[in-house]
Amino acid sequence: MIKIKKALVCVDLSDYSKMTMEYALSLTSGIVSQLVLLNVINSRDVEAVKLASHYYPGEINVELFLKETKADRQQRIHEMVKQFPIPEIVQTNILIKEGNPFNEILNTIKEEKIDLVIIGNKGRGNVVGTLLGSIAEKVLRHSPVTVISVRDRAQFVR
Repeated sequence: MIKIKKALVCVDLSDYSKMTMEYALSLTSGIVSQLVLLNVINSRDVEAVKLASHYYPGEINVELFLKETKADRQQRIHEMVKQFPIPEIVQTNILIKEGNPFNEILNTIKEEKIDLVIIGNKGRGNVVGTLLGSIAEKVLRHSPVTVISVRDRAQFVR
């Protein structure tokens, strides 16, 4: 029998994040002992801030941007988590990473020894996803563990 002890919940703080969290808790209730909530600061955003800092050297600071962004996201995820009844026996860990979201998700699966990934079908980069392939789609194709893709039925009505 397969034991799922640790689940990775990918939260990008888009509209899908709350729904992804609801599904994660519903699907893993009584099964997992740890939920790892992952948010990735996209390296594209960091590069844009670095570029802008060259034009406004005294006004824009990349390290400060990262520090403030990490603190803001940590707080927003923490507030989101408080809305859900998570059993006390389930350890919740919030990770904020910087890089390519797809690569960071795969790295986290390996580093944290994740058994199951729960990810929203859509997120922040909807237009880019359409052109380059969504992060969720790439994770589904390349993940070494089972991935559950959360969908909003209202988005797929024909």
